[in-house]
Amino acid sequence: QGQLVESGGGSVQAGGSLKLSCVASGSFYCMGWFRQAPGKEREGVAVISAGGGSTSYADSVKGRFTISLDRAKNTLYLQMNSLKSEDTAMYYCATHNARPICTRNHVIFNRWGQGTQVTVSS
Repeated sequence: QGQLVESGGGSVQAGGSLKLSCVASGSFYCMGWFRQAPGKEREGVAVISAGGGSTSYADSVKGRFTISLDRAKNTLYLQMNSLKSEDTAMYYCATHNARPICTRNHVIFNRWGQGTQVTVSS
């Protein structure tokens, strides 16, 4: 199936920005970013279809985060602006090939990266 390799996490103060990257090998129909904070359920942050025409965001990040896909580089990005302390979590990149579905339901995704930590201090 190939690998997913994330990068770009780190520590930032509230109001700051970070950009996550995920390089994917192999085929996929839908790619997404998910996050999980200690003691909380995994949350679908944003997803994008392989053609790039369809995106979906969690209400908590709308207007602040932008998901994008560079097909030439097979790289998924998540630009995160106006970060808040509640954005602190481990962020995971994931993919699946179950077309035509591309939603933020993590159960559908069957390939996951190792995760990258994002910590926002207030």
